[in-house]
Amino acid sequence: MSIKKQFIKTKPVCKVTFSVEAKEASKVAVIGDFNNWKIEEGSLSKLKNGTFKGTFDLGKDSAYEFKYVIDGAYVNEPEADSFKWNDFAGTENSVLVV
Repeated sequence: MSIKKQFIKTKPVCKVTFSVEAKEASKVAVIGDFNNWKIEEGSLSKLKNGTFKGTFDLGKDSAYEFKYVIDGAYVNEPEADSFKWNDFAGTENSVLVV
């Protein structure tokens, strides 16, 4: 799993690319504050090598809680900027700072 951030000088956004190696998985999505936790808005595309990948434009100077959904299982990003306890979910969420 990995996250790449590309800051755009001319716009107040950051292009964030999420990559998840999940060769055996059939569906992977990233859900979080930036897409109202909706799986359909965070679907990642499966590449030939089995990695799922997707790029999203996120507003700069913000922090976003998020998780991956891999075939229905919720998974944190080990390389997240930090982690935050979420009482609603009863677990920690990954945090992305852009």
